[in-house]
Amino acid sequence: MPNTYRVVQWTTGNVGKSSLQSIVANPALELIGCYAWSPDKAGQDAGELCGLPPLGVAATNDAGQLLALKPDCVVYNPMWIDVDELVRILSAGVNVVTTASFITGHNLGDGRDRILQACRTGGSTIFGSGVSPGFAELLAIVSAMVCNRVDKVTVNEAADTTFYDSPATEQPVGFGKPIDHPGLQAMTEHGTAIFGEAVRLVADALGVELDDVRCVAEYAETTADLDLGSWTIPAGCVAGVYASWQGVVGGKTVVELNVRWRKGQTLEPDWQIDQDGWVIQIDGQPTVTTKVGFLPPPYFEATTIAEFMTLGHIMTAMPTIHAIPAVVAAAPGIVTYADLPLTLPRGVVPQA
Repeated sequence: MPNTYRVVQWTTGNVGKSSLQSIVANPALELIGCYAWSPDKAGQDAGELCGLPPLGVAATNDAGQLLALKPDCVVYNPMWIDVDELVRILSAGVNVVTTASFITGHNLGDGRDRILQACRTGGSTIFGSGVSPGFAELLAIVSAMVCNRVDKVTVNEAADTTFYDSPATEQPVGFGKPIDHPGLQAMTEHGTAIFGEAVRLVADALGVELDDVRCVAEYAETTADLDLGSWTIPAGCVAGVYASWQGVVGGKTVVELNVRWRKGQTLEPDWQIDQDGWVIQIDGQPTVTTKVGFLPPPYFEATTIAEFMTLGHIMTAMPTIHAIPAVVAAAPGIVTYADLPLTLPRGVVPQA
């Protein structure tokens, strides 16, 4: 195994910026290239695109140029997955870690088969994670390790997303639609389908073959127009989404991943969010409850909501970055936490 992993950062959006900053700061990683989808970013220094001093690495939208560098891994952080793009990278023999709504690939239809074939062609590996889903399910798997019987694994996520201004990701799950919109359930199922993949991950870790994976959703409306910055949710429209993804065996739910997101102070019903984070419960012998929250460190200086949101971008990026050594060493194909050894947070302790 190499002492330093040669890495290409793929895109420089919100998560991509935090990813690139973390790669540069990690002595175990070497940034050798940066893909910028936007033509106006091509040719600019990757550091300057991400709020750093110049790094001497120019961003490019020439994928072939980056693959010719033969990196050990591409850190792939676009908002949405592009199967054609991934097939090209993997077929070239380059490993991929990604936050782009990928855990097992089962939502991609024949796209999953194409990705598997690309891995076989290139002898490469792809791994997907993020903070949730991804890291949260890893915590659930670890929490079950003290049990000699597991009846059910439940991960409950709750968040007030009022200041998370991202209509491109929130509208597809139902936010902003009339509360009586007939397509809401289907919209939420499609928009949160990555949690279905995460259900499969947990079931696989338990050694359970699921009969069914299903989604059940509920909604809350805002009783007044809700100004969210770049967009507005009108009164009578969805400002709260609850989605429950359930893995069923023999008519019994054995894995349940629940997310409850709310916006504003005019919600009906008024769902209460006591603390952003997760409550993980393993019903079994023994029953285990794990509560996870997150706060900024005392030295963190944020003067705007956007700066504070970088903590979420960091939490999304780091599970994949820490997996790079294990992914490079893994057999070709699609791998999950159930396949990899423990991924370790190397290179993150500041050196004096």
